[in-house]
Amino acid sequence: MEMPQPRADILAKKSRVVDRLLAVLPEDAVIFEEHEVRAYECDALTAYRCPPLAAVLPSSTAEVSAVLKVCHEEDVPVVPRGSGTSLAGGALPTADSVILGVARLSEVLETDLDNRFIRVQTGRTNLSVSGAVAEDDFFYAPDPSSQLACAIAGNIAMNSGGAHCLKYGVTTNNLLGVTAVLMDGTVVEIGGGHLDAGGLDLLGVICGSEGQLAVVTEATLRILRKPEGARPVLLGYDSSEVAGQVVSDIIKAGILPVAIEFMDRPCIRATEDFAHAGYPDCEALLIVEVEGSDAEIDDQLGVILQIARAYDPVAIRESQSAEESARIWLGRKSAFGAMGQINDYMCLDGTIPVDKLSQVLHRIGEMSAGYGLEVANVFHAGDGNMHPLILFNANQPGQLEKCEALGADILRLCVEVGGCLTGEHGVGIEKRDLMGVQYAPDDLEAQMRVKDVFDPGWLLNPAKVFPLKVSAARRAA
Repeated sequence: MEMPQPRADILAKKSRVVDRLLAVLPEDAVIFEEHEVRAYECDALTAYRCPPLAAVLPSSTAEVSAVLKVCHEEDVPVVPRGSGTSLAGGALPTADSVILGVARLSEVLETDLDNRFIRVQTGRTNLSVSGAVAEDDFFYAPDPSSQLACAIAGNIAMNSGGAHCLKYGVTTNNLLGVTAVLMDGTVVEIGGGHLDAGGLDLLGVICGSEGQLAVVTEATLRILRKPEGARPVLLGYDSSEVAGQVVSDIIKAGILPVAIEFMDRPCIRATEDFAHAGYPDCEALLIVEVEGSDAEIDDQLGVILQIARAYDPVAIRESQSAEESARIWLGRKSAFGAMGQINDYMCLDGTIPVDKLSQVLHRIGEMSAGYGLEVANVFHAGDGNMHPLILFNANQPGQLEKCEALGADILRLCVEVGGCLTGEHGVGIEKRDLMGVQYAPDDLEAQMRVKDVFDPGWLLNPAKVFPLKVSAARRAA
């Protein structure tokens, strides 16, 4: 769906803004030709597109500060962008905005193994952070499915998680400090290479703020020793509801696997056609991985398998080698690409209490039938972070709107059972008009007052998170 094109007054302003940006950045760091800015017209939520006024690619905190000063003085909105992998439209530009990409901010600035932290520029990809300390047997725990491409800046903006967040937590649990630039160009330092900085928890405010408060240019991240070993087991069941109950019972038993991943039949079928992982013919499967010493692994898996067998699994496959482990994970790691091979889809991100998994999966099946749209489920079951994939045909009139309506109903269900609208993808534009489902007007007002403090002109990442009419009125005021 195309967004409205720039108005004449916006185009008239463009020349002056671009000239000022060229005065503070190298020529190759300012992108403004119409055919070039098309590369920034959307993120991974491709249903909506809008070319920005321009895009800039600064290489340092000082350059980010200079860009924001120019845009602040010119009253130009700025949309921070990591790698553009947002599934919620978090980096979607407006026609009058400047995209500020952090791709050139990719250096490792400091590594302290004794104190277990690494300081990096935030354009660095998630996976490459672990790569920087791998030879020393350390790793960075948060592991989104897009970790090969996604940037630390986006991880901080959306408080991203991943398959291993059940044990190690999401980004906020592994973020120690940031260097951030406010909309007027002011550079601030929050936290650092230590736990729990004194004073207000501003780090907790910044993490998950979706680029609404500041542009984070550097991050101090917690790194951990690699575990002695890890072993996954694959469990197949003849219904999604039964698989959901197994997850609930594992958590109730006090076992803390490093990951519990869920896939249903539509997703299993697609990944088999795509990756040929050798998954069983079943309605739902779980991948449960534990780690530690061999004795610890055997003990944990003993309890898990006892629970699993009580529900009559159609398949149990316990890894006996690194090759078998990679095979078990192959389909799960290929799931999103596999689904993209067969249809357009919208990936949701509602989070629910683990003991509601069976109930919610059953209701999603009923909703899917009612709307006449297939839903494939693949998600982080251990912490209830669901990722229903609604399949639709973007070229068929009315299908996108029907898909969005089904998605909204599923997210309302998540809130209804005691969950929330998002676990790691963020609100972006996808869920902004559902915020009133989870939050009362006073709650939203409190959140908007925080933005007022950091960004009084409401220039950072406009038209995101808050209901569109509310945010538009706020900026106008």
